Amino acid sequence: MSKWYSIIPKHPIQSILAWVFICFIPFYSVFKNQDHTTQSIAAAILITYLICVYLDFKLPSGLTYMWLSFEMIINAVMSILYGYFYFSIFTSFLIGRIRSKVGFYIMYGLHIAATVGAIIGGFFIETAIYIQQIPFMVVIVFGTILAPFYLFSRTQSDHLENKLKSAENRISELSVVEERQRIARDLHDTLGQKLSMIGLKLDLAIRLVDKNQEQAKNELSDIRKTASMALKEVREMVSDMKKIKIEDELLHVQQILEIANIDLKVKGQLKLEEVPLILENTLSMCLKEVVNNIVRHSQAKKCTIRIEQTDKEIRMTISDDGIGYNTVQGEQGNGIKGIQERIQFVNGTVKFEQNKGTTVTIIVPFVIVYQEI
Repeated sequence: MSKWYSIIPKHPIQSILAWVFICFIPFYSVFKNQDHTTQSIAAAILITYLICVYLDFKLPSGLTYMWLSFEMIINAVMSILYGYFYFSIFTSFLIGRIRSKVGFYIMYGLHIAATVGAIIGGFFIETAIYIQQIPFMVVIVFGTILAPFYLFSRTQSDHLENKLKSAENRISELSVVEERQRIARDLHDTLGQKLSMIGLKLDLAIRLVDKNQEQAKNELSDIRKTASMALKEVREMVSDMKKIKIEDELLHVQQILEIANIDLKVKGQLKLEEVPLILENTLSMCLKEVVNNIVRHSQAKKCTIRIEQTDKEIRMTISDDGIGYNTVQGEQGNGIKGIQERIQFVNGTVKFEQNKGTTVTIIVPFVIVYQEI
């Protein structure tokens, strides 16, 4: 709850309406027939309560129990003197924000006791007013009993979720650091020794070029072989790091969609034949990004993936029956831009269409070849 007046998580408008209908409307109905002095006192108490709620949010959490105690006292005074017991429901929501389980149960028990005691005492003092409000009183009492548990469980869940996200981010950071260190070690082991050898042989070849040209040629030939071997090892290492098969990515996508309760249909060729590694990697990463967008934003129930390969191109179509994710209007996130950049890098095209869902069509020309040294 980011705002002090927010009692319904992530719904500030509904929270304002709750304040109006549960607080101010009953306030008007109870005090409309009172004299000006009584109305002024009640208005001052109402303002004092709102100040306590505001300070409860803004000041350090260690003072929460003090402000909650003031709110309970105000609610008890209003219930006994004026038959106005509606503040208790808001205090219940504030109690639900307490993270400490011991503190929650202590304040919850005190609040229930104070509310019930004040209502019983007020019933004998303002009997006529209480009789008129019996249905509301029952609702408020039940809300006072149940609301704190809902908010407490929600707060605990959000707290655990935030801790989980922090842990996941930390794990991701450590994984990146570890991967960088591994790549650095591999590059050092792969290139360090061979580059050192090339440097030594170059120094030797420079010294021999005027004295013994035949031996200098042999040294240069060794340098050429060593450089080719180093290049081959680097290519193999990069291929191992980046190799993502489309059929492997389809299995991963199927698991993601299954968790999201989205039905998946796969059509066409599930395994690409003699496709350059860069093309297959690009298609796999784009497929992953599109499916992530479907899960996060589309609210879809069905997803269809079609892959077709010809002698000239590879066509991949991903469609869903959701509400789309604002690609047509140009509100493209980093994921969509990343797809476009990857496809443009391999001279391909990507098209987004929205009609009873979203269809992403990716076409990659099958013309890339590798040049060997």
